[in-house]
Amino acid sequence: MSSGTGTDAGTGTDAGTDTGGGAGGGKLAGRTVLITGAARGQGEAEARLFAAEGARVVLGDILDEQGAAVAADLGEKTAVYVRLDVSREEDWAAAVATAKDRFGRIDGLVNNAGVSRFNRLVRTPAAEFQEITQVNQVGVFLGIKAVAPEIEAAGGGTIVNIASYAGMTGMAYLGAYTASKHAVIGLTRVAALELAAKGIRVNAVCPGAVDTPMTDPTVLNPRADPEEARESAAALYRKLVPLGRAGRPEEIARLVLFLSCEDSSYITGQPIVIDGGWLAGVTAV
Repeated sequence: MSSGTGTDAGTGTDAGTDTGGGAGGGKLAGRTVLITGAARGQGEAEARLFAAEGARVVLGDILDEQGAAVAADLGEKTAVYVRLDVSREEDWAAAVATAKDRFGRIDGLVNNAGVSRFNRLVRTPAAEFQEITQVNQVGVFLGIKAVAPEIEAAGGGTIVNIASYAGMTGMAYLGAYTASKHAVIGLTRVAALELAAKGIRVNAVCPGAVDTPMTDPTVLNPRADPEEARESAAALYRKLVPLGRAGRPEEIARLVLFLSCEDSSYITGQPIVIDGGWLAGVTAV
């Protein structure tokens, strides 16, 4: 749960003109993509894959040390880290300015940053609900608002919002998170309708359980034995998920890449589930 080259978006506009930097060839050669929550987990995997496919990447996060380390590893010609609290409009403006100053343009956005809390709905404090909404829902809105005009100015491109399996169905004890991810899918559809004429495709990725720090079982119960907690989680996935395991960040990143390049040029406005078959249903035996 979390959360192309040449002509893109079916508009005939060139979204891949190289202005220097990047890793040469690849599915994203010459493009600049801003990725939030990029210091670790899914966001880091996306940043590394995008860079390998020729993109220049702007890594946004509030985990400064980790984010800066990832950017340094990718190299200054390919990546830059910016501190980005996605719930703050001024942080978005600063991130856009940094991206344009370093790489001259923005061709894509991945709204990956997100938070979750486990709580019974009737026991969830209003402040907790609002915190999750600010990051998961308002953060996506602010990202689209800040970056879409830059993508249009670059000749078109893509936006990928990381929603969740929980955005497609209910999930007990994750009321605020589930509500926010349903909202992300709604925002995705509206943005796809409004931005299509500007050469921008907008889609949502809906991961199921993914092995990232956000889903680490020891976070839920810090007093638990780490090895026992992870084995318990693995046993649960074997029971619930037809493919028998949690997903890997790299697997989610490959879907995000597909939606960010020419391979998906006729896809927009879609929530695409990647969950090992979890949403398919239940088995009676």
